[in-house]
Amino acid sequence: MPRILLTVTNDLTYDQRMQRICTTLAHAGYEVQLIGRKLPTSKSLRDFSFGQKRLYCYFKKGKLFYLEYNIRLFFYLLFAKTDAVCAIDLDTILPAFFTTKLRRKKLIYDAHEYFTEVPEVVDRPRIKKVWERIALLTIPRTQYAYTVCDSLAEIFENEYGTKFDVVRNAPIRRWTVDGGWWTTNGERRTKNAVILYQGALNEGRGVAEAIEAMQEIDGAELWLAGEGDLSQELRELTKKLGVTDRVKFLGYVEPSDLHELTPQATIGLNLLENKGLNYYYALSNKFLDYIQAGVPSINMDYPETRKILNEYEVGLALDKLETKDVVDAIKRLLIDKELYNKLKSACEQAAKIYVWEEEEKTLKAFYERVFSSVG
Repeated sequence: MPRILLTVTNDLTYDQRMQRICTTLAHAGYEVQLIGRKLPTSKSLRDFSFGQKRLYCYFKKGKLFYLEYNIRLFFYLLFAKTDAVCAIDLDTILPAFFTTKLRRKKLIYDAHEYFTEVPEVVDRPRIKKVWERIALLTIPRTQYAYTVCDSLAEIFENEYGTKFDVVRNAPIRRWTVDGGWWTTNGERRTKNAVILYQGALNEGRGVAEAIEAMQEIDGAELWLAGEGDLSQELRELTKKLGVTDRVKFLGYVEPSDLHELTPQATIGLNLLENKGLNYYYALSNKFLDYIQAGVPSINMDYPETRKILNEYEVGLALDKLETKDVVDAIKRLLIDKELYNKLKSACEQAAKIYVWEEEEKTLKAFYERVFSSVG
């Protein structure tokens, strides 16, 4: 079977999405290797059915990191045994593009994000222009591509003229025990509700608003599962507001532990600030994780989320990201037993549809098409 190299810039330990994709491809018979970065704090890699390789870089962030990592990745891809290279997002596409051209191998592009519209890029015109030029150089010359939702597929096809398949970032199916907020007798199960945010503590994720909201929420704890650029700043905000007893920073949580953690939540938070089109058109993996865990969620009223909410009422949607609106939504779910149980029941129905076991069928069909084609 063909050998595929997949490239990312992150530490592989916490990348649920790539673990799912690589496992599916390995089980389909492909020889797979996932390539990422190694940090001084990196944990030992878990054993999977696919290979893993981490490249160490002297520079840890910023332009020098991207330059160094891309150079190291270029030389690794230039000599590594492979039949195809799949670049995940624009930050690894240049080495994949040039080495596959030189070696006459197949190039695949996996657009996990609308990279030129992420908050870290969209307000920096010079940096944005660099990534836009990289996109225009490579994506129109890439024959095989896929992304995570219909909205992004349509945008990319219009912008670059390349057809994009859609493979949603859905979680693996798991049967959850009913740990809802209300018992069948109409009583609360626990003294304190758990409001969960899972994901990076980065700009535009609504975490600060969630922490501020906890000043007005009694009988509940906010659990933050993840770290990021704003980790220290958010910890300081928690102390400043006097809510350290209500906000728990769980740090990085490995995917296997997150599967156990998420069903314990009463409410899931998926609050993306409308800052750049990447968030506006995103179908957040945490939104689908909450559905699979049977946890009603609070979301922003953006196109891909709204599409699912119109079909399955699995949560609430906010028109704008303001602390008062977050407070009102949390209180509503904690108080309204009938609404909460209705949303939880909808989660159980939607979980049968928005699940990796369905999405991987599209992924396997995509790769079958890649390797059945000539050139």
